[in-house]
Amino acid sequence: MDTLSRDSEAATFCVAALYRFTPFADFAALRDPLDQVCRDNGIRGTLLLAHEGINGTIAGSDAGIAAVLDHIRALPDCADLDVKFSRASAMPFHRMKVRLKREIVTMGEPEVDPLAVVGTYVEPQDWNALIADPDTIVIDTRNDYEVAVGTFEGAIDPKTATFRDFPAWFRAERDRLMAESAAAAAGRTPRVAMFCTGGIRCEKSTAFLKQEGIDEVYHLKGGILKYLETVPEDESLWRGECFVFDQRVTIGHGLVEGSHVLCHACRRPVSAEDAASPLYEEGVCCPACHSERTDEQRASYRERHRQEMLAATRGVAHVGAVRAD
Repeated sequence: MDTLSRDSEAATFCVAALYRFTPFADFAALRDPLDQVCRDNGIRGTLLLAHEGINGTIAGSDAGIAAVLDHIRALPDCADLDVKFSRASAMPFHRMKVRLKREIVTMGEPEVDPLAVVGTYVEPQDWNALIADPDTIVIDTRNDYEVAVGTFEGAIDPKTATFRDFPAWFRAERDRLMAESAAAAAGRTPRVAMFCTGGIRCEKSTAFLKQEGIDEVYHLKGGILKYLETVPEDESLWRGECFVFDQRVTIGHGLVEGSHVLCHACRRPVSAEDAASPLYEEGVCCPACHSERTDEQRASYRERHRQEMLAATRGVAHVGAVRAD
């Protein structure tokens, strides 16, 4: 198993982001055996199972991750599971969850099928040339709080709160995007290039655009994670850090851990500038969510944070100490 460089003694845990679109006839029956192999190997994280496949991110020892991946690859049509590895200096998840869902990535467009049609994959080493071409419309398919901490140079931010909002945004903006593109001004048909964290959202977003009648649709193979791992920083068109859905919060070039922390009230990333704001209180609120929460909610978060700090001084895990199903 290629689990990325092990040179750093501090990078104790292997993190595996994985997905596979494949029809599971009885995905519910897969849950308990998968959950058990994760727990038997000390793995934490979240795995989603649906009729359309499997998706998730897990962390643990190299041997533990290898055992879980062997189990998943033995599932029907999962031998070619898409996996991206990185490292974490501390366990980035509190517990292990295997959940049954309607979709492994929620778009809310039941007719969209990445197994039927999908955009053209672009390798990380070829991505710069594509997005630097003025005939290319570059769209970041991630949520607004993810885009806020980093994105590709020149990319359009749809400012969507969830991936479910993406189809409505594109349908509303499609004509304007196409008409205002450099390609259209020159009498050419623009191409669309999209990207996301690990590639799974673009499997659906490119399938959606193809379904909407856009012919030239491309997406970054392996997502931002693969790009940051393989493209040298001095050649990179990535600006900022990349949000990840675990306790590392963000990562940068070379997949090193980033500079952001997590607001435990709203789960948004908090920069050093945000943390200096009078609206930031560790464990309670941040500038992004301060106006969204009541005094009663903040009091509850404050007490929770106090309990977490007390548990930490005693060397006890306040979250994730017992199984939560």
